[in-house]
Amino acid sequence: MSEGIDFKDIQRRMDGAIAAFKSDLASLRTGRASSNLLDVVQVEAYGSKMPLNQVANVTVPEPRMISVSVWDKQMVGAVDRAIREANLGFNPIVDGQNLRIPLPELNEERRKELVKVAHTYAENAKVAVRHVRRDGMDDLKKAEKDGDISQDDQRRDSDRVQKMTDEVITEVDRLLADKEKEIMQV
Repeated sequence: MSEGIDFKDIQRRMDGAIAAFKSDLASLRTGRASSNLLDVVQVEAYGSKMPLNQVANVTVPEPRMISVSVWDKQMVGAVDRAIREANLGFNPIVDGQNLRIPLPELNEERRKELVKVAHTYAENAKVAVRHVRRDGMDDLKKAEKDGDISQDDQRRDSDRVQKMTDEVITEVDRLLADKEKEIMQV
């Protein structure tokens, strides 16, 4: 291995982009309720934005219902507002310190919107991977310029970084196709 760049670090950063993409996809609802659907909700609480799971408990009592138990009575309004403003298509029903969120059946138009959101998440993941590739390539060029590695090593390592990038992009495309199929399934 050359002294140009750390391939393990590049792989770790690319794996991080995949993990973030998987998390984003998990927050997209298909036909069933999941506590992950509310992971993207940020609540204005105590002077700052906080993830919903830090101010409430999210459970799934039924296949088409999400229950949110807010810990602080004064936060119920903020949680309700945050869920409505998250643009997830949910209409929470406030019941004391609890919010019930019925999941309506997905219509064709909403399914297509969710597919577009999934494509946006995929593009963001690809951009993150390309940034990692660019950083790796820049490090290789700098190492060659500084005389740490030869031109042949630089070319070989560049090909390796490109191959890693291609593999991760293919994985993003595969995950997107699976999620798209899941969303469009009636």
